[in-house]
Amino acid sequence: MTTQRRHSIAGNWASLLLPIVEDDAIDFAALGEEVDILINAGVDGIYSNGTAGEFHNQTDVEFERIQVILAERCTGAGMPFVIGACQPDPHIALSRVARASALKPLAIQVILPDWWPVTDLEAIDFLRRATDRAEGIPLILYNPPHAKRVLTPRELAAVCGPSPAVVGIKLADGDANWYAAAREYLAEFALFVPGHHLATGMSHGVAAGAFSNVACLSPHGAQWWTDLMAEDIEAALAIEKRICAFMDDHIVPFRQAQGYSNAALDKLLCAIGGWGPVGPKLRWPYRSIDQAEAERLRQIARAELPELFD
Repeated sequence: MTTQRRHSIAGNWASLLLPIVEDDAIDFAALGEEVDILINAGVDGIYSNGTAGEFHNQTDVEFERIQVILAERCTGAGMPFVIGACQPDPHIALSRVARASALKPLAIQVILPDWWPVTDLEAIDFLRRATDRAEGIPLILYNPPHAKRVLTPRELAAVCGPSPAVVGIKLADGDANWYAAAREYLAEFALFVPGHHLATGMSHGVAAGAFSNVACLSPHGAQWWTDLMAEDIEAALAIEKRICAFMDDHIVPFRQAQGYSNAALDKLLCAIGGWGPVGPKLRWPYRSIDQAEAERLRQIARAELPELFD
């Protein structure tokens, strides 16, 4: 990419996952411990309230408490953090953007209103209002494959271009044609591709980083792999092939064959990694993958991806 990016935000970002206890409450003490573990892992940044953070299943009081824990611990440690103000309801989303801005994150992540798919003009208007509520904090648009409207690179440029505050986009990648379109239309934005495709995204000169499912499995290993990409992209691509094979063989079938959510898959990865006080349990009414599956897959992961756990 030769176009100047709007912001330098980049790298391996670890998701803040919710430790859920048996009565469906959030264990906030364990959440604080999790933040400390991620800080000590040396990841490039920590983000809250993505899909894996179960943003769609929190009260406003819980939202506030999660973000304060993240902000206070990261600020004290000098760790960059991004707050997800994602919410399908646009009015609640704008309220969360305003509350997030007061905590001074590096950026705020938002989704487009999601009960009824928005038009381009409606999306532009939403992002403009979010910009006003953010009070100078940059925005990252999250446009995942399960959004009601998944935008092409050209459509993303049309929607995000009029809002200078939108500096990054979290999205799914695609084939060589998709990467060519991303280079053509989205060069000014920091693009965050799926974590297990990060080396491919880097090799195409497109990806700035990932809000990473690989970091769900191993925060330290994901950071090591990300750093390797700057030194030896071919070695990193070879590791990516094994990461993708592990995902395809052992993780994706839980969604394709059994209907589990993406959040359930990410929490399973965390339980397989066993690096923190977060189990596979999701909040009701969503189904969780049994802890026994994590224990079964732990040895497989360490055998197939030893570099991520050394």
